[in-house]
Amino acid sequence: MKLDARKKAIIKSYLRAVAASAITTALALAVDMEPQYAVLIGAIAAPAIKWADKAEKEFGLVSKKKTK
Repeated sequence: MKLDARKKAIIKSYLRAVAASAITTALALAVDMEPQYAVLIGAIAAPAIKWADKAEKEFGLVSKKKTK
């Protein structure tokens, strides 16, 4: 099964959302943290994961675009 770039981007976006959700759930349950703090950390997790991904060219560590 061949995946084009668009489908790969969709799958990666979905997996980032799953990872952020898992982080939020784990923090809320395992660490006995206040729910609002766990949600805040989970909300920061997905963009941080995308930023750290070296394959992302439009945003992140290897981005060549400058923000205005």
